[in-house]
Amino acid sequence: MRRMQALLQRSDRGHRELQRSLQQAQRGKEEAVQLALQKEQELSARGERCNASAQELWERCKPCLRQRCMRLYSRTCRSGAGLVGRQLEQFLNQSSPVSVWLDEERLERLRERDERQERRRQELEERFGLLEDGVQDLFQDSSRLQAHLHPLVQPPFGAGRFPRRFRRFSGAFQPLFQAPHGGFQQLFQPLFQLLEDSQRSWESPWAELGTESRNFSNDKMVCREIRRNSAGCLRMRDECEQCREILALDCGQEDPSQQELREQLEDAVRVAERFARRYDSLLREFQEEMFNTSGLLDQLSRRFGWVARLANRSLGSDGVLQVTAVLSKAADPADPAAPDTEVTVQLFDSEPLALTVPGHIPWDDPKFMEVVAEQALQRFKENAVE
Repeated sequence: MRRMQALLQRSDRGHRELQRSLQQAQRGKEEAVQLALQKEQELSARGERCNASAQELWERCKPCLRQRCMRLYSRTCRSGAGLVGRQLEQFLNQSSPVSVWLDEERLERLRERDERQERRRQELEERFGLLEDGVQDLFQDSSRLQAHLHPLVQPPFGAGRFPRRFRRFSGAFQPLFQAPHGGFQQLFQPLFQLLEDSQRSWESPWAELGTESRNFSNDKMVCREIRRNSAGCLRMRDECEQCREILALDCGQEDPSQQELREQLEDAVRVAERFARRYDSLLREFQEEMFNTSGLLDQLSRRFGWVARLANRSLGSDGVLQVTAVLSKAADPADPAAPDTEVTVQLFDSEPLALTVPGHIPWDDPKFMEVVAEQALQRFKENAVE
């Protein structure tokens, strides 16, 4: 048990290190997004100087974007085309040619991804806290049982306590996952599949929207994204010639610093996306750590869960081990061996247990009660596990 405690303490230290890494990735992501927003504002202000040539292209680009996006929505989604069309029209009328350069949809995806990551982190943190509470409960129950049984049996656990960092949850602990006999690799397999599925769901469905002929396997997500964020339609600018001309427009002669701003904006977005991927990777490590702890705790629960049941039964009991009946048979002249002694005992408030003590151990021998106590605990453990 002390070895398990040491393993869990090392897991606790690893958990704290992982939390520090998550905080560093979060800070880097926030700083990069803030820089991108700053460059976006500067570029938007300076873009007006190139407005003369870009505005004409933008007016021809908007109908193509509207047509492509609404055609996709009408083919993919069952309803809501009228509302989506009005929202898209309003968005395009309020936007400028700079929107094509800025790729606002990437920044919006980063903000939404950040919200999802934070919700996921809080969920994992709460689950990890529940696991640690379960470990603490096992140690508390074992310590309480040790106080009741000493000196009848040797204490099965050390006197140390596992450190608590989370609030205590009332109620009996139940393992969250059952560890298979194949070891941790099989235990982690459902986790990896879950992470792959969730990772795919985190990515924007617009990554799949290159041409209209593509097969959309995530139709519901596409519809939801279009309804929620009209800026996503800008992702289809490569399909419109007039929009591509805006991207190729060179305003450097009128404002040489504009190209530099566009590069700085792109660099900031790439850095933010890299930190977001790092954060996702750390969340996967966090979830793997949680499953590791869950596997260890499940082993503890299967091996020592009977201790918790026994400790709970001991509450309010007047005696630990009560002998209710002893039956010693007469010796058989044909058999020189002493007959076994049949003993009926009650451990705390459990059902009576019928035990057998070898006949060569007399009643007044201290070993007699040691054998009785050992058998009683073993029988209680077997019944509890069943």
